[in-house]
Amino acid sequence: MSKIGRFGEFGGQYIPETVMTAVHELEKAYDKYKDDPEFNKELQELYHNYAGRPSMLYYAEKDDQRSWRS
Repeated sequence: MSKIGRFGEFGGQYIPETVMTAVHELEKAYDKYKDDPEFNKELQELYHNYAGRPSMLYYAEKDDQRSWRS
């Protein structure tokens, strides 16, 4: 992929033009922090505990207290 987001002769970034400013801001922020050990530690923790598979189960206490019988 090239610096301007092109994939070869025909490809590109397929996102709406209205969000391009936000995408560029995100790219700049990621470039700034991608080699920061603390950032990477937090990112790995989020991957593991939030976005990772298998995801953690959550005990829904209020649902357990409800009577599901009609």
